[in-house]
Amino acid sequence: MLNKISEILNEISAYSTQKHDELESFRLKYLSKKGIISELFEDFRNIPPLEKREIGQKLNILKEKALEKYNSLKSDLPETAPISDSSDLSKPSFPFPTGSRHPISIVRKEIIEIFNRIGFVVSEGPEIEDDNHVFTKLNFAPEHPARDMQDTFYVSRISAEDSSPEDILLRTHTSSVQVRVMEGQKPPIRTISPGRVFRNEAISARAHCIFHQVEGLYIDTNVSFADLKQTLLYFAREMFGKDTEIRLRPSYFPFTEPSAEMDVSCRICGGKGCNVCKYTGWLEILGCGMVHPNVLEACNIDSKEYTGFAFGMGIERLTMLKYRVNDLRLYFENDLRFLEQFRTSF
Repeated sequence: MLNKISEILNEISAYSTQKHDELESFRLKYLSKKGIISELFEDFRNIPPLEKREIGQKLNILKEKALEKYNSLKSDLPETAPISDSSDLSKPSFPFPTGSRHPISIVRKEIIEIFNRIGFVVSEGPEIEDDNHVFTKLNFAPEHPARDMQDTFYVSRISAEDSSPEDILLRTHTSSVQVRVMEGQKPPIRTISPGRVFRNEAISARAHCIFHQVEGLYIDTNVSFADLKQTLLYFAREMFGKDTEIRLRPSYFPFTEPSAEMDVSCRICGGKGCNVCKYTGWLEILGCGMVHPNVLEACNIDSKEYTGFAFGMGIERLTMLKYRVNDLRLYFENDLRFLEQFRTSF
């Protein structure tokens, strides 16, 4: 290695240029994270202990000489002439107005950022799935109505009477991504799964055959329902304001036990009651619960050692509450008069 260091040192000492692009090539070759000097420092780990002191000193000298050479050449380079407005190739030819993000994209990004702050990572999966990941491993019974073609878009189906692991369908929820995560990763698991889902429903102001979900999953030892409640309370207050309150009502989902639906205090009337919250002071935004032991075992996770919680919410629903949109179909019509109302800094 000493011979190699000596050769590189000679190269650096003899190097000369008067061009900005050549100097940048010099920096990339010798001083970047993937440059020659960085590679030498990586190889230094394998040097015998008796030789490390001498070689380490030589490596430090080499790096200092390279930095000195770079700074010296940079200071000697001629200044580039400023680009005039007439030659700014990035300038648009017409004064086009800046665009805006879709409201679904704005709220999706906000939800992800909130959960990122408390350690949840994003997981993604295929929109075309098999019955095993969408239903079977999530504890759906063979006769569950969600499997029926009135609720599910099947790409191909082996049998119309009995569901099969070989059935191919458009996913009806992003819980299928959670199954894939549990199959390929050992606890602790802390993930959210945003994505597009499909259900065979009539399109109206309150329903659509295509919509977006964000589902969350946390699995570890000693995870409790109290952990779930605190996580959702944090989310609600980050999303809707610090004065937001939540309530959990008992419910049923095949993949969680116990299960609940969560309401938030109506941000329009402040909980006093209005036509949006149907004069209850509360708005339902998501479903949640403790992961069913059958789901854990189906994914080869020991349900006696690990527990976890899961939750899922519709992005369209949250967007309607946030921006007071009264018709779900507006999200899919690409009407610029609607879309131009949404401005964001990111």
